[in-house]
Amino acid sequence: MRIDLISDTVTRPSEEMLSVMMNAKVGDDVFKADPTVNELQEKVTKMFGVEDALFFPSGTMANQAAIKLHTQPGDKMFCDKWAHVFNYEGGGAAFNAGVSSHLIDGERGMFSAEQLRYAVSGRADIHVPYSRLVCIENTTNKGGGACWNFEELKKIKQICVDKDLAFHLDGARLFNALVAKNETPKQYGELFDTISICLSKGLGAPVGSILLGTKEHIAKALRIRKLFGGAMRQAGFLAAAAIYALDNNVERLAEDHQRAKKIGKVLKSCSFVQSVEPIETNIVIFYLNNTIKENSFVAKMVEKDIHFISMGDGKLRMVTHLDFTQKMLDKLIVELQSF
Repeated sequence: MRIDLISDTVTRPSEEMLSVMMNAKVGDDVFKADPTVNELQEKVTKMFGVEDALFFPSGTMANQAAIKLHTQPGDKMFCDKWAHVFNYEGGGAAFNAGVSSHLIDGERGMFSAEQLRYAVSGRADIHVPYSRLVCIENTTNKGGGACWNFEELKKIKQICVDKDLAFHLDGARLFNALVAKNETPKQYGELFDTISICLSKGLGAPVGSILLGTKEHIAKALRIRKLFGGAMRQAGFLAAAAIYALDNNVERLAEDHQRAKKIGKVLKSCSFVQSVEPIETNIVIFYLNNTIKENSFVAKMVEKDIHFISMGDGKLRMVTHLDFTQKMLDKLIVELQSF
């Protein structure tokens, strides 16, 4: 039995999801003629209370489109030092939009309003880039699935308003945060200028992300998506899976969170584990003590068909998801306790 905790992107469509996909009504989405893509975009627009939405093939492309539509080459964006848009999108902000990144030294991928206020209060003359954009990530990937405090986000929003900065949310795992914190999509729709949401992580769709914003933002994003090569034809087969995921796989994210916390509790009891970071959602990050080498531990677990990754800096990561069953959890616990 393979236990794959590398990411929540490893999920595969269920029989029910596959059936919905195969029976989807499709058209040419480049001409806005795919009814299922249109249905998905309208569904998420209403869910978040925003004006418009656009389906993308990946979360990285959705984020990169958002950065580009808010900025001009030579501008500056602010994000945490662990932000996905800076660390894991191939340097796209610099390559695609020509912007520099001001990294804020936050905690577990989250900075405070006061830290942002200090960052944006520097000189503003011909020697420095224009400040244009603030990006935050919720939940934080490298921060171990941590959820931002919504009141702090409102304070950050006010700074953005005061300083004429756009506010983008990389909401790759936003639904994990919504479930964990008992928040609503409309709270976020009211706060951010643009939001990207990944549908192929915890929600279990095979491909796709969506970008939310005003009609003006999405009109720009449509052109940028074409420029990036992301325009799709009969994409309704993928959109159908996303609709199914939104209808059926949101509330069950709580199961992933519970299993992640159970793994964390077991890891804390293991003599070879130095520490486990706080677990709020479906990501478990832990560190080994000096008695065992990181690569050796990963290799030994692979021999038992248990798979997870190293994130560097001594971080080991496991991510729970809808294909990680109770039976798999039981086996993982046995293997950890007997290691």
